[in-house]
Amino acid sequence: MIKKTLCFSNPAYLCLRNGQMLIRLPENEKDTPEGPAPQKEPDRSIAVEDIGVVVIDHKQVTITSGILEALLENNAAVITCDSRSLPVGLMLPLCGNTVQSERFREQINASLPLKKQLWQQTIRMKIHNQRKTLEYVYGKPFKNIERWENDVKSGDPDNYEARTAVFYWKNIFFGQPDFIRDREGPAPNNLLNYGYAILRAVIARALVSSGLLPTLGIHHHNRYNAYCLADDIMEPYRPYVDRVVIDIMEKIDDCSEITRYMKQQLLSIPVADVIIKGQKRPLMIAATQTTASLYKCFSGELRKIDYPEM
Repeated sequence: MIKKTLCFSNPAYLCLRNGQMLIRLPENEKDTPEGPAPQKEPDRSIAVEDIGVVVIDHKQVTITSGILEALLENNAAVITCDSRSLPVGLMLPLCGNTVQSERFREQINASLPLKKQLWQQTIRMKIHNQRKTLEYVYGKPFKNIERWENDVKSGDPDNYEARTAVFYWKNIFFGQPDFIRDREGPAPNNLLNYGYAILRAVIARALVSSGLLPTLGIHHHNRYNAYCLADDIMEPYRPYVDRVVIDIMEKIDDCSEITRYMKQQLLSIPVADVIIKGQKRPLMIAATQTTASLYKCFSGELRKIDYPEM
């Protein structure tokens, strides 16, 4: 089932009522001499079980502990944004699977050779999808990237990921040869940051639902990062965000400020169609398929992670 992604960019009061998220907008202005104030919009409600991601993007959004508890019990991810509308916080459930402790043990006991093989698969698919994205932009093949993709070895000791990234970011935005991917850099870095944060929440949520620890990565090991595994597994999914940003830039010249339209496009990422194992799936469903296959790799049932392929 496809879960909804909700973004609250205006004042709102969110609470729980009869298993539903009740969305109550603030009272309107009082009547003025010029005429009556507009009618207050009616309250809305959405079944909690239908919600996958909630984005809180306004200082005057009030959310009760009751609805927070219900969202987390239903394995929803809650994202908070800063004053620039960029995501800065992520809340996930502590328990998302009935056999979680058993799966934690298998994840923790995964051997180093297995982790290196899984990272090889991850980087190969990331490079493959980056190549397809460049081909989408330029309408021609990129044989050098195809060669790098095929040359990735276990653990990527030759760092083809970085080699590809240098070429990719220099060429991905047609007409911007000097673009540098930097979280604090100029646009469209802001759009990439926003899209990747949504993607990260989707992947982290899928990991929790599969009974895995988002903190314990197969490659990323930053001691201050609570989502190392999510950052690992989202790598092949990143080009799907890049494509959305490319499409936005084709329609809008100035991307220095994230507009309502841009947010709408980026918030559609969880329901974007992807191809995984030859079948079309919404990205959020594909993410769950990916994390389920990852667990099976840890348990010895599979040897390959299922990733979407452009």
